Amino acid sequence: MGTKKRHGFWNVLVVITVIICLLALTSHYKNWIRTNANDIQILSGFYYNKVDFSELDSVVMVEKIPPMERLNGFSALEKEKGVFREFKDSLTDKKVYVYVDHFPNPKIKLVYRDSLRLFMNLRDSLENEKMYLFLKNKKDSLPLQFSSKK
Repeated sequence: MGTKKRHGFWNVLVVITVIICLLALTSHYKNWIRTNANDIQILSGFYYNKVDFSELDSVVMVEKIPPMERLNGFSALEKEKGVFREFKDSLTDKKVYVYVDHFPNPKIKLVYRDSLRLFMNLRDSLENEKMYLFLKNKKDSLPLQFSSKK
């Protein structure tokens, strides 16, 4: 009886596919946040956003996010991530970025560049509170900027 010859190519392809799936799962698992002296960078899977502290208009803690239509993204268990559009503002097509790791926790609402909105929170409520206070202090410590229109 003859033995079957197995191709190493397919074994390598399966291993690479499993590794890519694990990396995608890890990147969506939580919000990866990096703060620098001038900005905050949020990475969550395929979604990335960078907000300069000088562009912050308001930082507020809210219990619920408003009803929105999902343009792309996902919801799974207690997570909600992606790009949304508010129902009441569907004509202007303003995007709202949502990076929620734990839905029951309060969310941090950032308004920047005059009208862009971002909702985020962290899984740990104490870390979430620390992030809110950090962003609030950064916003409050910025000098007031007046624009002169001629």
